Amino acid sequence: MKIARASRNGEVFHGIVEGEHITRLAGSPFGTLKTSGRPLPLNSVKLLSPVCPPNIIAIGLNYKAHADETGVPYPPAPVIFIKSTNTLCGPGDPIVLPAMAPDEVDYECELCIIIGRKTKNVSATEALGCVLGYTCGNDVSARDCQLRLDKQWARGKSFDTFCPLGPWIETDLRPDALAIRTVLNGKVMQESTTADMIFGCAELVSYISRCMTLYPGTAIMTGTPSGVGFARKPPVFLRPGDVVAVTVDGIGTLENRVVSEV
Repeated sequence: MKIARASRNGEVFHGIVEGEHITRLAGSPFGTLKTSGRPLPLNSVKLLSPVCPPNIIAIGLNYKAHADETGVPYPPAPVIFIKSTNTLCGPGDPIVLPAMAPDEVDYECELCIIIGRKTKNVSATEALGCVLGYTCGNDVSARDCQLRLDKQWARGKSFDTFCPLGPWIETDLRPDALAIRTVLNGKVMQESTTADMIFGCAELVSYISRCMTLYPGTAIMTGTPSGVGFARKPPVFLRPGDVVAVTVDGIGTLENRVVSEV
């Protein structure tokens, strides 16, 4: 089942996407799923980020080949960082290169877990039962801030628009061997499978739930595969006019255009 968040004539709602139509949900996607009204043509609505998460939790260095390309040993436990919620944007929204750090902004395709119910101290065997579903994410990163200037990740990961999510949440998905890729201006830059993750989705949800309470709608960015821009020779960074598309098989494609901050 595909659960989207959309706007139409000033109204924002969640709905079930089937083919080229969307049918409103009567209430929240975090309760009993019940539709209301007639299906609407999907092209008559604007798709938004599928959730407004209370927290965006992200994982660094979680693909073996990505750790290899950056020359970092595999971490013994998940590397957790936080992206602030102002980073959120949806399908078709612009990724804005910030005026204070426009030169080394990088793409990162990611599978994103959406938590479905309040979750604390769950085991790995229980963890996926707490998940509503999965969506595509792009952990946009200002590498100069992250790696050279600040020596920590908060600012470089948290400029406005630095967390596109979408196009919807897929609830019927096994997350552990999904093809994932980034296409930049028609060229494949990242292409891998979630089977290359060091820590799988169940392990991540369990581990993070022992660190903090996960509330419904929490987004967990599960890490990015190899092929990121800063690790290339020469480096490839986002520029105004670029179009970056993140695809996760079984979910769909999240596409955003890059613009400069006005």
